[in-house]
Amino acid sequence: MKTLKDMRPGETATVARLLGEGPVKRRIMDMGITRGTEIFVRKVAPLGDPMELSVRGYELSIRKVDAEMIEME
Repeated sequence: MKTLKDMRPGETATVARLLGEGPVKRRIMDMGITRGTEIFVRKVAPLGDPMELSVRGYELSIRKVDAEMIEME
């Protein structure tokens, strides 16, 4: 399945599920990334880390390591 890390700038997708456990998963959810949330990839840094996203009407930067834990549909 495609993860958030695989998305390119300009793409929009919906969160299918969150991988990971405990505090890491909780931190991702606290940022507003939950199942069914639509995410738009605004930019990706030249070396790929971090990614700048639009989530729930605000801008968010996320590391590739965290983006790998978010499956998209």
